[in-house]
Amino acid sequence: MIFKEYGNYDGIGLAELVKRKQISPTALIDTAIDGIEQVNPQLNCVVQTLRKQAMSDLKVAPKSSPFYGVPFLVKEFGMHFKGMTSSAGSRLAEGVKFQSDSELMTRCRNAGLLTVGTTTTPEMAFNANSESVLYGSTCNPWNLNHSAGGSSGGAGAAVASGIVPIAHANDGGGSIRIPAACNGLVGMKPTRGRTPTGPDGGIFLWGLAVEFALTRSVRDSAALLDAVAGPDDGYFYTVEPPKSSFLSAAMSHPGSLRVGIVEQLPGCAKPKKESVDKLNKTRTLLEDLGHKCETVKLKYSAEELNESTIRIWATTLGFYMEQFSRMTGKKINSKTVEAVTLETYRYAKKLNAMELEWAMSAQNTISRSIGKTMRDYDVLLSPVLARDVAKLGELNQNAKGVDLLSWWNQLMYDYCIYTPLFNTTGQPAIVLPLWQSKSGLPLGMQFVGRLGGEETLYSLANQLETALPWANRKPPIYVGDKSEP
Repeated sequence: MIFKEYGNYDGIGLAELVKRKQISPTALIDTAIDGIEQVNPQLNCVVQTLRKQAMSDLKVAPKSSPFYGVPFLVKEFGMHFKGMTSSAGSRLAEGVKFQSDSELMTRCRNAGLLTVGTTTTPEMAFNANSESVLYGSTCNPWNLNHSAGGSSGGAGAAVASGIVPIAHANDGGGSIRIPAACNGLVGMKPTRGRTPTGPDGGIFLWGLAVEFALTRSVRDSAALLDAVAGPDDGYFYTVEPPKSSFLSAAMSHPGSLRVGIVEQLPGCAKPKKESVDKLNKTRTLLEDLGHKCETVKLKYSAEELNESTIRIWATTLGFYMEQFSRMTGKKINSKTVEAVTLETYRYAKKLNAMELEWAMSAQNTISRSIGKTMRDYDVLLSPVLARDVAKLGELNQNAKGVDLLSWWNQLMYDYCIYTPLFNTTGQPAIVLPLWQSKSGLPLGMQFVGRLGGEETLYSLANQLETALPWANRKPPIYVGDKSEP
C-alpha cells in the first residue's frame, strides 16, 4: 500500500517523519516499490526493483543520518554497489556484476538512503534521451510521447513521478541537467572534483563528468551534497570545502549578485522564442530580487570544443566497451551495440595519444577563457534546451547511416546546447524548474557558478524556489494522491 501523502514530501521531509516515528523506513521502502509497480509500466524508468537491497541498506544506515529511511534509486551507469547487476543500457554490458561499492555509494548509504532499484540510461550514457534497444523508451511523466531526457532519464522520470524524492545521476555533457529540465526537477552538477569517483574510477571522462543526484527540492540537493562531498582515497583532484555547509548556504540570502545572461553560444542553434522569452522572464525576476543582470557573450572556438569533446567521449566509451566485452564475453558489433555507439568505438580505435593530448589542450584553452569571463560575474544564466523537450524517437542512437559528428551536432549544437561547455570548464551548474512551456512540459533554467561556487548557487536557488514555488507542480503520472497546482 502506498503511504497516502508520500509524494508530497521531499527527502528531508520523509526523514523527519521517520525521526518522529510517524512512519517506518520499511513502510517507505514498500511505498516506493508499490509506486514503481503503479507508474513504471507507463514510464519504463526503473530496470530492477530491489527490496532486499533496501532492507540490507537499512541495517547499516546510521539513524542519525540526514536521509535515514529515504528510498533511493541508482542509475545503471557510474556509481554502483556490491552485487549490483547492470547493463549500462547496452546489450554488450547486460549482466555485468560489480564486486564492491563505489565510494559515492558508500556515502549515499551512510547518508541513510535505501536503494530500492536501478534506473534506465541510454546505451553507454551517450544520449540526451533515454531510449535503448535493450530497454526501450523511458517516457516523460508530463507527456508520455516525450523524452525524459538523458542520460539520467530514468532517474529524472522516477523522481518527477514521485517514486523516490532523490535518485543518483551523473553528468558528462548535461546528463543531470537535461533530465532536470525535461522533468521539472532540481539538477545540480557539482564542481569538478567535488564528489568522489573512486576507487575504480579516477578522472571520470577525463574530467568532464561528475557524479551526484536529481531531487525535487533545493534543500535535498544541498543536504545530500553535504553528506557525500569531499575527496576519497588516492583522489586525483579535489575542491575547497564550503565555508559552512551547502544546506546552511541554501538557507541564507544570496545578497545582490552579478548575473551574466547568456542567450546564444558560439556555433550553436538559435534558441526558440519560448526559451528566450522564459530567459527574459527569469532576468526580470532576478532584477526584482535585487540582482544586477547584463547580457554576456562567451567567446571560444566552437569547432575546437566540438572536436576535443568528441575525442574525449570516444576514448572513454571505447575503453568501457572493451572492458564490458571482456566481462561478458560478447563481441563489439552491430548485434551488441547501437549504430552510433559502434561508430564511436571505431572512431576511438583510430585515435592516437597525440590527438587526445590536443583535445585536452583545447579544453584547457576554452576553460581558461570562460574562467576569465567569470571574474566579472557571480553567476551565469542560460536556458538548458534550445527548444521544447524532444519527442520519443527524435534522438535515435540506433539510426542507420548517422555518423558521429552529425550525431554530436544534433545533440550538443541543436538541442541541449547550453550544458556541455560547463563540463569542459568544470564549473558547478544547477537547473531549476522555474517555468512550464505552452505545451505543458517543464522549461528549466540553468545557473552556472564560479569553480567551487555551489554555495552561491544554492543560496540563489532557494531564493528562487521561495519566489516561484514548484513543489505542488506535479505531472499527470504521479505516485499516490496528487496535489493540484
